[in-house]
Amino acid sequence: MKVETTAIPDVLLITPQVFHDARGFFFESYHQVSFAKMTGLNPRFVQDNHSRSQKNVLRGLHYQIGKPQGKLVRALVGVIQDVAVDLRRSSPTFGKWVSNILSAKNCQQIWIPAGFAHGFVVLSDFAEIAYKATDYYDPQEERCLLWNDPDIAIAWQLDESPILSNKDAVGKSLKEAELFV
Repeated sequence: MKVETTAIPDVLLITPQVFHDARGFFFESYHQVSFAKMTGLNPRFVQDNHSRSQKNVLRGLHYQIGKPQGKLVRALVGVIQDVAVDLRRSSPTFGKWVSNILSAKNCQQIWIPAGFAHGFVVLSDFAEIAYKATDYYDPQEERCLLWNDPDIAIAWQLDESPILSNKDAVGKSLKEAELFV
């Protein structure tokens, strides 16, 4: 496993060692001891989530205010642009965002710690995403940051208008959002 810091050092890009042969491939998508050794982190994952979306679907930017979730995200099928926005007011990277391309081909994962909003847009015809979370989903605690807030200015890789849920279309701007300390 290779671990790289991103432009926001708390968000990590993780590349597993993939073993290919005539039958296909194999890799460990998560190994607690190796993850802790390579990252210095020991998250307790309590929930796994899996979604499938078509091209141009943009999901996010989601976070939970009272029960913040750390997330380990990967693309099982297809290609996505994955985005994390730092919502920790005390952080030197507050209000900044980082983006990575995750795909079934590159097998990379992103570690997004608690205190960040998370979202992605599907770049392939469709994509399936899986992620581990450090706290349970709680609809009472869920918040949505506006995907196109000009104060954040995320450079989404979109050729046309995204397909959004009603909730995501009316997210809060950074100025209006509930934030972390």
